[in-house]
Amino acid sequence: MPIPQIDSTHDAALSVALDAAINNKTKPLGSLGMLEPLAKQIGLIQQTLAPQLLAPAILVCAGDHGIVAENISAYPQSVTWQMVENFLRQGAAINVFARQNGCALHIVDAGVNHDFGPREGLIDLKVAHGTRNFAWEPAMTMEQCLGAMQHGMALAGSLEGNVLGFGEMGIGNTTAAAAIMHKLTGIAVGDCVGAGTGLAADGIRHKQQVIEAAVARHTAANTALEVLSTFGGFEIAMLVGAMLGAAQRRMVLLIDGFIVSSALLVAARLQPAILDYCVFSHCSDEHGHRRMLQHLAVRPLLQLDLRLGEGTGCALALPLLQAAVNFLCEMATFASAQVSGKIA
Repeated sequence: MPIPQIDSTHDAALSVALDAAINNKTKPLGSLGMLEPLAKQIGLIQQTLAPQLLAPAILVCAGDHGIVAENISAYPQSVTWQMVENFLRQGAAINVFARQNGCALHIVDAGVNHDFGPREGLIDLKVAHGTRNFAWEPAMTMEQCLGAMQHGMALAGSLEGNVLGFGEMGIGNTTAAAAIMHKLTGIAVGDCVGAGTGLAADGIRHKQQVIEAAVARHTAANTALEVLSTFGGFEIAMLVGAMLGAAQRRMVLLIDGFIVSSALLVAARLQPAILDYCVFSHCSDEHGHRRMLQHLAVRPLLQLDLRLGEGTGCALALPLLQAAVNFLCEMATFASAQVSGKIA
């Protein structure tokens, strides 16, 4: 499967023009803080001085993980399919926040260990009924991994709009994400592992030991795709493909928390220019996320101590993207408002 080619958003002339447009608004230089580079980034992505956010959507991919057999989660695996049902009934936090902000929500069965049958509102792209237990064998075959990525690329290519947020659901997926983070960043496992759905200190230590043993078992997994197929989940692989497909279409990529950021680590290894398209919605309260963001040298918009997943951070950050676009397109300049500029 060919990896989509992603162009850098760097455009020297447009960059200068965007800086001038932002700096000439009726405000002191830099006084809108992080909204200013955000407006510039969106302008560069869309290649215009007048960007727009069209039909924003969030993609929530769900999948189960064989690693739950190692007792690494505070919740049973059945919670994955039960929460998918909750999404379909419009009862989860992501439903509330997406609805509040006029954002479309797409729920995907990437590999849940449950048969839903045909369901309105559920996109069935199930690769298998959950991954295998990576404590003992690779989580998926390379064929399954690439298939999940291909599904994600195709899905991103089918959506309308130019803003796509990414969310996930899958009991055990913080363990998969921590293993991916460790392998791709070299950060110690202990600095990647957190409480997930609410483990106590003993549970976190056990989770760390499980990952360390698995990493020692799978020493041959080193490339981004090998790491993804060995330690990842179907929902994570599908998110990797969707991110690559969305960036190829020059969409704004709105990144959620720890698990979604682990998918981005893989995507960025495959196509480093994808980072030009990414807006990081928040810094999760999950232990490793801050280190992950530091590794990527990026700054999140929000710090709300979230650790729910589902794409909730994306939905909450969406109004900030709209504010950035709106001030760039609608705010008066010193000249148009006949306001005196800064004294030289």
